[in-house]
Amino acid sequence: MQQQRKHGQHQGKGAGGTCVCPKCREKIPHKAGVPCQEEKCPKCGAKMLREGSYHYQLWKEKQQGKEQSS
Repeated sequence: MQQQRKHGQHQGKGAGGTCVCPKCREKIPHKAGVPCQEEKCPKCGAKMLREGSYHYQLWKEKQQGKEQSS
């Protein structure tokens, strides 16, 4: 039987992967059980994004738009 998620709950992407800083592009390994958005970049202190996540994809699209308009 499939469980329904309540509003505000997210299904994680599992173990492994990489967290990426949207400001300085630093990468760190993802820690199981800790969402990347709860991690702070070791270089600049910004919230990290999980590589391949929805928010990461939005950030990548925004970066591509900036590069094309330059």
